[in-house]
Amino acid sequence: MKVNGKHSWAVSPSDVVYHFGTSGLSVAAATAVTHPLDVLKVRLQMQLVGQKGPLTGMGLLFLQTFKNEGPRFLYLGLAPALTRSVLYGGLRLGLYEPSKYACNWAFGSTNIFAKIASAGFGGAIATALTNPVEVLKVRLQMNPHLSKGGPTGELRRMISEEGVKALWKGVGPAMARAATLTASQLATYDETKRILIRLTSLEEGFNLHLISSTVAGMASTLITAPVDMIKTRLMLQKESKRMGSYKNGFHCAYQVMLTEGPKGLYKGSLATFARLGPQTTITFILCEKLRELAGLNAI
Repeated sequence: MKVNGKHSWAVSPSDVVYHFGTSGLSVAAATAVTHPLDVLKVRLQMQLVGQKGPLTGMGLLFLQTFKNEGPRFLYLGLAPALTRSVLYGGLRLGLYEPSKYACNWAFGSTNIFAKIASAGFGGAIATALTNPVEVLKVRLQMNPHLSKGGPTGELRRMISEEGVKALWKGVGPAMARAATLTASQLATYDETKRILIRLTSLEEGFNLHLISSTVAGMASTLITAPVDMIKTRLMLQKESKRMGSYKNGFHCAYQVMLTEGPKGLYKGSLATFARLGPQTTITFILCEKLRELAGLNAI
């Protein structure tokens, strides 16, 4: 909240609800629209584990899977995905501004480095808290037969067979991915808006939000694709029996480069961009509109 050009830490409970609620709802809406591409991305990332060879493209994989599993495969894991979106999205976007204000209070600056640090902090904290839902989501996306028992049934099975620690598989790369994703998305979006407002005639509104969110989507895809692939492999180690168990994210990256080549780190990158680009655009445009309706300042 701004008072006489300065930031005030005094906020009402309704401000907190609006602040985190608008973030969570916008991410959930974007997730619902782009979820089929997320399912395809996971399937693409799990191709030829531990092997080099020609990969099936996104279009062909879609046709093959649609024929074998039917249209339902496009929304496998949707329930945990939406649950995670509200919680994770609300936290990672919602923590950005308070963190940025804290940097301004502590260092007297909100430059690009402060924005990157603030966004990265929010993304890492959000992922650490919601990692179990992400593990559940990718398990359901990769294994259509698991959906018969529903998310709750699969959650119980995971805990009984693999222990509670299975819920935090891949949490390290997931936090790294979320930190880099949120930093590249939010910092790029925020900074792009400021540059466009300063150098062009654009003002707060749809056109500014569309251009800024498109730039942010491209930047975040390029930066996070390898980390996202490693995160998926760690969460689906049961599907990677040819390679045994990955010890950690660095070991996973090393094994992928050794056995699948450097290109292996970018498996599913087209699907990642096809999903992350529109998702970023929808998220920011909707979030800005919801913030406006709630009486909050633009990001």
